[in-house]
Amino acid sequence: MARFMRLEVINAILDVGVVPLFYSGETGTAIEVIAALSRGGALVIEFTNRGEMAYPVFTELARHFSEADPAVILGVGSVIDAPTAALYIAGGANFIVGPNHNPEITRLCNRRKIAYIPGCATETEIMQAEELGVEICKIYPGESAGGPGFISAVLAPCPWHRLLPTGGVDATEASVSEWIKSGAAAIGMGSKLVTSVAVKERSFDLIASKTAQTIGWIRKARGVPLFLGFEHSGLYPLKTNAAAIADWYETVFGFTKKEGNSSFFVSGPGKGRLEVMKKAAGSEPVHIAVQVSDFEEAVAALRARGIPLKEPSIKPELKIVYLLETDPEGNTVHLWWGK
Repeated sequence: MARFMRLEVINAILDVGVVPLFYSGETGTAIEVIAALSRGGALVIEFTNRGEMAYPVFTELARHFSEADPAVILGVGSVIDAPTAALYIAGGANFIVGPNHNPEITRLCNRRKIAYIPGCATETEIMQAEELGVEICKIYPGESAGGPGFISAVLAPCPWHRLLPTGGVDATEASVSEWIKSGAAAIGMGSKLVTSVAVKERSFDLIASKTAQTIGWIRKARGVPLFLGFEHSGLYPLKTNAAAIADWYETVFGFTKKEGNSSFFVSGPGKGRLEVMKKAAGSEPVHIAVQVSDFEEAVAALRARGIPLKEPSIKPELKIVYLLETDPEGNTVHLWWGK
């Protein structure tokens, strides 16, 4: 049964902008690939139905990531008929992708409020799919269908289309930018992102970094600002302890408290968090975390302006770097990028 409904999947695709797709007949390898894609920032991942072991491997993946990384949205691609779609939906698929449009799959997915992304190569096919309720159409094969020029051409009279080209999208800034600027709502990337060499050599960190880089290119092409706003503020205990402060916000406002090694994070249902450090830092009252859309570009931008930075801390799911200087009030500031 799907853990994510249609609108959740669609919104995640539109937000992140890339749907990685791959196949592996080895469950362990597939887990490593998906974990790497997730570390890089991909939320919606397509496992293609192309090998003899596709179904049993997928069911194990769905079971594994429902606990190991519940934010990952797994779906299945290369589905051409409704019985196969139903089988994968029962096995935990959150969305179905096909190389063509099959109205029977559309009706099946609509009944369960599951996203179906069919392959289309003409304006007529796009319109026919949308008439049956399809929200995002896969333009496949993207390059053969007309490339970025096709996207911009069909969007001119029909700006409501949401198109996801797959096939012909290279893992370069020039290619990604061209597709996004043409009007693509998102892009699908297979072997150009999850390369056979990286999988064979088990270079999963390379897959993660390429994914993060691709998402950065997408945001840049969309005109997303480099500095997004305040991710959280960090308090230092001067009169009491971190647990007491976090407990107070939890009790008074019903916020959720999560303890880490060096701090507590307190958050509500909206955006923004409060970090309460376990150790005081002299007379320093707070630190400010500024969220960035692309960590490497943000670091380069500040350095280009002559703003000195401390040594960055790079982890698979979190990147931070403190400014060497404080703000005028004496508060420390750091950049923050995370999943």
